[in-house]
Amino acid sequence: MEFLQPSTWTEALQMKSAHPEAMPIAGGTDVMVEINLDRHRPASILDLTRVTELNQWGADGEFLRIGAGVTYTRIIGELGDRLPGLAMASRTVGSPQIRNRGTVGGNLGSASPAGDAHPPLLATDAVVELASVGGTRRLPVREFFTGPKRNAMKQDELIAAFLVSPAKGPQQFSKVGTRNAMVIAVCSFALTLDPVRKHIGTGIGSAAPTPVIADEAERFLEGVLDEGGLWEKPASVDASALARFGELVAAAAKPIDDVRGTAAYRRHALAVMARRSFGWAWDEYRTKASE
Repeated sequence: MEFLQPSTWTEALQMKSAHPEAMPIAGGTDVMVEINLDRHRPASILDLTRVTELNQWGADGEFLRIGAGVTYTRIIGELGDRLPGLAMASRTVGSPQIRNRGTVGGNLGSASPAGDAHPPLLATDAVVELASVGGTRRLPVREFFTGPKRNAMKQDELIAAFLVSPAKGPQQFSKVGTRNAMVIAVCSFALTLDPVRKHIGTGIGSAAPTPVIADEAERFLEGVLDEGGLWEKPASVDASALARFGELVAAAAKPIDDVRGTAAYRRHALAVMARRSFGWAWDEYRTKASE
């Protein structure tokens, strides 16, 4: 196995161009599991831990641009107030040691349907920045996932960063697992309220071949809030509307039966999580509106 260790981003892109088969590694929380279990034996490894550009974040127009090497621990501590949904999801990732090493960039690269960062990124219309020696391109995260553990990266590209707008309203993340920590999600759900755009954002994890959104559910609930003038004068949302929202979220999933749970259980759990997540977010929105 060949080991490549660039010191700069330019070197990293040049090495990836020369060795397109090289497996990028930063925190190693996904890659090393695959290697240790002998599921994957890459011909070469591209170690990105010395590339300081990947560990930086800052403003980029209306977005926050977060380097692919920023860890979950830093997202929680440094960005929790700006990206509360992603911070909630980050708190559910593994153990403190894993959160200290693992990165959202790595989560995107592995493209697992159960990736904890994926639902909040979908719910917030995040953008993935991909780079190669030929240039940089930005791709909506909704277009990034192409299949189970497959993504839209070209062979000579690396994930440079992801871009997310700071929260304009409440955000929530829910996850069902066999225990509270260090567990792969049976299913997960993220929700955002954006009162500026009057938009509901959703993201579903571990309940389809790729992470997905519930666009019909989003449009339905946006219509309920618009018709009732509830964005301007927040009040209780009718229970029947919340039940319908949950049904539409569950219908957007395409789950399977596996060792972690049945398809029927995943649909049921998503409906419950959708109702509860909106309830928590709406209560927060109503409280702030009354202050």
